[in-house]
Amino acid sequence: MSTPIKVDIWSDIACPWCYIGKRKFETGSGIFAERGDGREVEVEYHSYELSPDTPVDFDGNETDFLAAHKGIDPSQVGQMLERVTGIASAVGLDYDYDILKHTNTVKAHQLVHYAKAHGQQLQAKERLLKAYFIEGRHVGRVEDLADLAAEIGLDRADVVRSLEEDEYLPGVRADQEMAQELGIQGVPFFVIDHKYGVSGAQESDTFDQVLEQVWTERDTDAADESEEATA
Repeated sequence: MSTPIKVDIWSDIACPWCYIGKRKFETGSGIFAERGDGREVEVEYHSYELSPDTPVDFDGNETDFLAAHKGIDPSQVGQMLERVTGIASAVGLDYDYDILKHTNTVKAHQLVHYAKAHGQQLQAKERLLKAYFIEGRHVGRVEDLADLAAEIGLDRADVVRSLEEDEYLPGVRADQEMAQELGIQGVPFFVIDHKYGVSGAQESDTFDQVLEQVWTERDTDAADESEEATA
């Protein structure tokens, strides 16, 4: 049985391109896996904070935040949000910036780490992104995060304990340090099979092609090793 291709993904809960990139990657990796012959992908998410200084309870909407953060006119922000909403819609995501609650994401990242320890990382990542961009849920406060965790079957009371104790904050910081070591300056960022880096929400075909390239290289390497062993 072949070893799955490992894909490490750095992303932030509050990153619209990360959710879009997630969908495009899922489509591309699905196309890759459909070819069979043992083609499988194993995904692990890593923490990255785009705006770590953001307060948990930000006083304003997304337009207010981006106008101040980027130093641009609110009308320009409106055009940006309209564009990204259209791109999200094309991959089946209905972003709603009118109800989005901008917040600090460090606790949400801790929840993803908690979920990983309990075998539910992928479910937690999807739930948080949907809650933030589509449902207008708050993903910065412990009680709200515990509610979302309970929805995917995690122990609500234990999630509250973990988040209040910052149990997985060291894991979040370790991810961020690794991102610096790798030179990652923006997300989403995909590291495929520990050797190829793919930056941004690329098209599904791009992800499929990179995965297939890795798969082909593995076959070539395995064949070379076999020849050396029998020489």
